[in-house]
Amino acid sequence: MNIQFDQASLSYEGQVALHPLTLDLGESRIGVIGLNGSGKSSFARLIKGLVKPSAGRVLLDGLDTVKDAKAVLPQTGFIFQNPANQIILPIIRDDVAMGPKAQGLKGPALDQAVEAALARFGIAHLAERRPHELSGGELQLAALAAVMVTRPKLVIFDEPTNQLDLKNRALVAAAIEALEEQAIVISHDLELIRAYGRVLVFHQGRLAFDGDAESAICRYRELALA
Repeated sequence: MNIQFDQASLSYEGQVALHPLTLDLGESRIGVIGLNGSGKSSFARLIKGLVKPSAGRVLLDGLDTVKDAKAVLPQTGFIFQNPANQIILPIIRDDVAMGPKAQGLKGPALDQAVEAALARFGIAHLAERRPHELSGGELQLAALAAVMVTRPKLVIFDEPTNQLDLKNRALVAAAIEALEEQAIVISHDLELIRAYGRVLVFHQGRLAFDGDAESAICRYRELALA
């Protein structure tokens, strides 16, 4: 998917969250790093269409996230920082089924889609479990299954390894690496970001660096320690 920012900016009550940004993105893995409040989340939410640009446009494969919202919305999935807030229904299988049900699937076709999504992320054994019974990594995988079952082209991760232990971090990192779909990953986990071909660094609402991972991490450290 080609993502374009055309002088897109975002302000809240007179405060600029993201200054005008012009950018083209098409890589399969894109990392996004920066200090808290640097504009990372605003950038991601503009892509998903969760917020509208205050000025300019955001385009996904040529479709405007505002004017063509109905066509754009299903193409992008979003995994929030706390997946427990994203899993609505009390049983994991039912939560994963919610998206395809809304798309009109039912009966055997629905069952097959849910089973395939759970199996894809190695959590078929968790189908009848409740969210509070899962580890942090398992919750991330359940949320990912619930998003990917609807077949988006792009998935955005907001701090996917935040507060995970080493084992669960490895589970989530492997799941992201294995995705065939395009992924944008916002993270303070520099080892996770290091594997990506293109990394954006945001600072004070502006794009401060756009390039390879190692150079991006160096720039981020300069800004963080300045």
